[in-house]
Amino acid sequence: MREIVLDTETTGFKPEEGHRLIEIGCVELHNHVATGKTFHCYVNPERDVPPDAVAVHGLTTEFLADKPLFNDVVAEFVAFIGDAPLVIHNAAFDMHFLNWELRIAGYPVMPKDRAIDTLLMARQKFPGAPATLDALCKRFGVDNSSRTYHGALLDAQLLAEVYLELRGGRQAGLALASGPATGGPAAIRIDRPYRAPRAHAPSEEELAAHAELLKKLKNPLWAAE
Repeated sequence: MREIVLDTETTGFKPEEGHRLIEIGCVELHNHVATGKTFHCYVNPERDVPPDAVAVHGLTTEFLADKPLFNDVVAEFVAFIGDAPLVIHNAAFDMHFLNWELRIAGYPVMPKDRAIDTLLMARQKFPGAPATLDALCKRFGVDNSSRTYHGALLDAQLLAEVYLELRGGRQAGLALASGPATGGPAAIRIDRPYRAPRAHAPSEEELAAHAELLKKLKNPLWAAE
């Protein structure tokens, strides 16, 4: 099963207020395991990036000035995600921005139920506990030491590991194929001495005792005709 773990960075919180998408990061999963295929791009928002947003992701107006517009990357982005489910932390936020940009670019918007929201998964699994990506990395022992700023591709890679843990984690002990070729333990060989098959035919005494028992039963089904 193919899934896409996705994260975005923006200039603010609401596209209705003129804020735009500035970064997209995607990680491909197959059967919940990363394949190594990714999609990543920066986007020129055609506006300034407020200082409070820069403090979060470090992407300045000057840095984004020579980056492509969303119209220039949308075709590649849409082709990469295909029709796969999207794994997103706080999916409502990212889906709102993505659909806003897709609509402007003349592309169909994506239904909300296409997204798998790991924020909701975490809140259901750990009620009352912190459910930020950093908190979940700490809970599951996922190394996020390189996360100085929020970054779409790095956050998608971290979320891919967190998502696997939210689903139950890697259960190597359930692997059906194990052995030297797969990195599992070597097969154990047990040598047992040969014993000839034992005879199981009843003796005359056993047959007589059985016949006496049948006489005491009413219409025994196993009685000889």
